[in-house]
Amino acid sequence: MTGVGPSPTRTRHLDEALLPAPWSRSDRTLPRRVVQPLQQLGATATAGAVVMMVGLLVALVLANSPLAGHYEQFWSSPVTVTVGRWTGLSGHSLRDWVNDAAMAVFFFLVSLEIKREMVDGELRDPRAAALPIAAAFGGMVVPALIYTAVNLGGPGQHGWGVPMATDIAFAVAVLTAVGDRVPTGARLFLLTLAIVDDLGAIVVIGVFYTQGVVASWIGVAVLTVLAALVLRRAHVRALAVYAALAMLCWYALLQSGVHPTIAGVVFAFLTPARPFHPREPYLAWVRSLVRVDSPKTHSLRELRRMTVEAESPLERLEWRLTPWVTFVVLPVFALANAGLPIDLGNLRDLHQAPVALGIVLGLVLGKTVGILLAVWLVSRTPLAVLPTGVSWLQLASVAMCAGVGFTVALFVAGLAFTDAASADSARMGILVGSTLAAVLGYGALRATSRAPLPVEPSAASYPSY
Repeated sequence: MTGVGPSPTRTRHLDEALLPAPWSRSDRTLPRRVVQPLQQLGATATAGAVVMMVGLLVALVLANSPLAGHYEQFWSSPVTVTVGRWTGLSGHSLRDWVNDAAMAVFFFLVSLEIKREMVDGELRDPRAAALPIAAAFGGMVVPALIYTAVNLGGPGQHGWGVPMATDIAFAVAVLTAVGDRVPTGARLFLLTLAIVDDLGAIVVIGVFYTQGVVASWIGVAVLTVLAALVLRRAHVRALAVYAALAMLCWYALLQSGVHPTIAGVVFAFLTPARPFHPREPYLAWVRSLVRVDSPKTHSLRELRRMTVEAESPLERLEWRLTPWVTFVVLPVFALANAGLPIDLGNLRDLHQAPVALGIVLGLVLGKTVGILLAVWLVSRTPLAVLPTGVSWLQLASVAMCAGVGFTVALFVAGLAFTDAASADSARMGILVGSTLAAVLGYGALRATSRAPLPVEPSAASYPSY
C-alpha cells in the first residue's frame, strides 16, 4: 500500500522502547559517525566496485614502487597444508590459493545468482530472457573472433577467452554513476547479460582451460556430487555436510587437472532454491507458538530452526556470502593479480603487442558490435522484444559498458598464459580495454539518456512501509 502506515522514525522509536538498539545502530558517536556511514556505503550498488578498485590501485602502486620485489615475493610465497604426517597441496603459492580456493567461493556465489535468476528472475521467462541471452552470446563470440584474428598463428592465440568476460561489479558501477538517467530496462538488460556472460565464462574455463585430466580423481569428484544428491533426497539439511563434500570435490578436481573453481559451480546448482517449509504453514505454526503464554525453551529452539528453514538455502547462502566475496575475496584477488609494472613505452607500443591489442579490441569493439548484432538479429524475430523505454542508442551505450572486463578476464588470463611476458601483456590489455570501455560507456550513457523529469508530490508518490 502507498501513503498508509506509521513513519519509520516512529516505528524505530517503538522498537527501541521494546528492545534496546544494538551498539552499531545506537546514537553514540562512533557508531553514528563511523559504523553507520560504512554500513550505508556497503549497501550501495557501487561499494563492491569501489573496494575492488582500491585493491587494483594498491597492487599497481606496489608493483611500480621500490616495494615491487617484496610484493611479488609475498604473493609467490609457497603455502603447504600439513595435517599430522600427511602433507598435501604442496607447490602452491599464496597467489595460487587466492585463484584456486578463494575464487571457488566467488564462482559459487555467481552460480547461486544464476540459479536464482533461472528459478525466479529474468531468466525464468524465455521471451524476456531471449534478448540478453542472445546479447551475451554475441558479446562472447565476436570478441573471441577479433582476438583470434589478431593473434592467429602466434604464441598468444590460446588467450581468446580473455576478452569474453564482463565484470558485473564494474559494469553496474558505470551505470550507477550515470544515475537515474539510465532506464530500468537497460539496467535489467545489463544485469541479465552479465549473469549469462558469467555462465559462459564458467563453461569456457571448464571445457577449454583444463589440462592433463586424471580420470581417477574425476571419479572421486563425481562421487561427492552423487553423495550430495543422495543426502538431499534423504532430506539432510545441515549445510556443514554439504560444505565438507564441496571441499572434497574441490580437492579432487584440483588433483584431477580440472580447474577446482568448477566445484563451486556444481554445488551452487545443487543448492535448493525453495524453502523447506511453505510460507503459510510456517506462519500458522508461528502464530500457534506465540499464543502460548510461556513458551518453553525447546519451543523457542524449534521456532529458530523453523525460521531458518523458512528461507531457501540459496537465499541464505547468497545473503551470507555476498559481503565476504564483495569486500574480501574480490579485493584480495585484485591485489594479488593486478600488480603490473607499467612502462609508458609499452603503452605507446601497445599496437605492436598482439595479445594486448587483441584484448583491447575485443573488449572495446568486439563487445559492442557482438551485443548489438545479436540484439538486432533476435529483435527481428517473434522470440524477443526490446526492453521497455530503451532506445537503440542506449542499448549501444550499455553494450560499451559490457566491455569492462576485469575479474574473470584476469582469471582466464592466468589460466591461458604461463609465460610472464604474455601474462603481463594480457593484464595490460585488460586494464587499458576495461578503462576505455568504462569511459566510453559512461560518456555514451550521459549523452543518450535524458535526466528524469521532476515528479510532482502526490498521495501516490509517498513511500510504503
